[in-house]
Amino acid sequence: MAFVVLFSTMSFTIDMHYCGDKLVETAIFHKAKGCGMEMEKPSTEGCSITKKNCCDDKQLSIEGQDELQLSVDKISFEQQVFITSFIYTYINLFEGLESNVSSYEEYKPPLVTCQIFKIDETYLI
Repeated sequence: MAFVVLFSTMSFTIDMHYCGDKLVETAIFHKAKGCGMEMEKPSTEGCSITKKNCCDDKQLSIEGQDELQLSVDKISFEQQVFITSFIYTYINLFEGLESNVSSYEEYKPPLVTCQIFKIDETYLI
């Protein structure tokens, strides 16, 4: 549930750099560096011929949710009692015992005077 809330409220951008029609680089959270073939503007003022740049940068922005609406006031009293009792019993479900308790420690086994299984056995020869 925490991941759903985190990713629904998080905003991020994806920068993509295309060289011609091919995707060269994709960057998340920062600007794409590029392929190094970007056209520089000419330094001469008299030259009016410019070559079209083959590279293109695109940016995809994904906006997160700014407001979270908590509907705690819409929960009825019975639902609150159920939630608190469920959490209390779930936490106490995993409590261990202080020591290993065995109910047979105080009792001693009976003394065996004769072996009963040998009295009732029959042997086929």
